[in-house]
Amino acid sequence: MLTIGIESSGLVAGAAIIRDGLLVAEYNVQYKKTHSQTLLPMLEEICRMTETDPGDADCFAVSAGPGSFTGLRIGSSTVKGLALVKGKPVAEIPSVEAIAAGLWGCTGLVVPLMDARRNQVYTGIYTFEGEGEDMSMRTIMDQCPMDIEELARKLNSIDGVIYFLGDGVPTYLDRIRELIKTPYRLAPAGMNRQRASSVARLGEQYLKEGRVVPGEAHKPLYMRPSQAERERAEKQGIPSGGI
Repeated sequence: MLTIGIESSGLVAGAAIIRDGLLVAEYNVQYKKTHSQTLLPMLEEICRMTETDPGDADCFAVSAGPGSFTGLRIGSSTVKGLALVKGKPVAEIPSVEAIAAGLWGCTGLVVPLMDARRNQVYTGIYTFEGEGEDMSMRTIMDQCPMDIEELARKLNSIDGVIYFLGDGVPTYLDRIRELIKTPYRLAPAGMNRQRASSVARLGEQYLKEGRVVPGEAHKPLYMRPSQAERERAEKQGIPSGGI
């Protein structure tokens, strides 16, 4: 089984290839370039280096949202185009779930943070259960937009060590230090950002479970209106439904 994963929901752009549970190649970048400049060249490079034909993929997996509106559109359009041309299904991976999967096997509570602006984060709460091949990730709180203070109150009421990761951690680190009263840790470099391999690995699992959609049915998951939509609604005096 061959799965190609694309990550572009946040600051990191990435592409990965997983074959039968083994990571064949991964390319992640977070450095002064837009996803539109990096994503396709990265995918082309790992396919070239591994002599992989994208048409051989059984599934294309994408970090489907929430996240950056521009990043989600770029990743989704890339995967949708590949899926339509190659006639393959798409695994729509929740962005926050994909980040949490980067700490697979962690013994505490995994809390990803993505900056949603205006003192908000996209977040969720996860833990891992079982051992060996039977280990699985359990969702304690589904991914959602939340005020950082509300999240802190919730976490302070839960027992267990908390592990924060995601590109929202640096943005809210001072608030974490101020608000979190329960023991917490910050994931180290190499494990503290979005990774395309996590998207591809979950994509392989989704495919086995039949949780995929045809290319034409795929669309990004937006959890709130874009800034432009909110500003337009505010000018018109219409509730935007955002946070």
